[in-house]
Amino acid sequence: MNDTSPAMERMITERYRRMSPDERVRIASSMFEAARRIVESSLPPGLTRTERRLALARRLYAGELPEAALRAYAEWTTEGHGAPLQPADPAARR
Repeated sequence: MNDTSPAMERMITERYRRMSPDERVRIASSMFEAARRIVESSLPPGLTRTERRLALARRLYAGELPEAALRAYAEWTTEGHGAPLQPADPAARR
């Protein structure tokens, strides 16, 4: 569905063309962050951190990434500031 008039579409396209790369990245980042917050707010309460991350990843990337990648994202965490990413499950570190 597209309810944007051709004239408005041209104005929007021209505005984006005039933006610097930095402006476009900031806008894209802001839109992604808004989408992430909307998805997170729709998740049921009481999920563990891993369950929330998996649900978020599935909503955003299902069909684009394999399930194994979504699970790996959900299970990884940092241990301390600046530490490299480590699997949340100690058994998975072997």
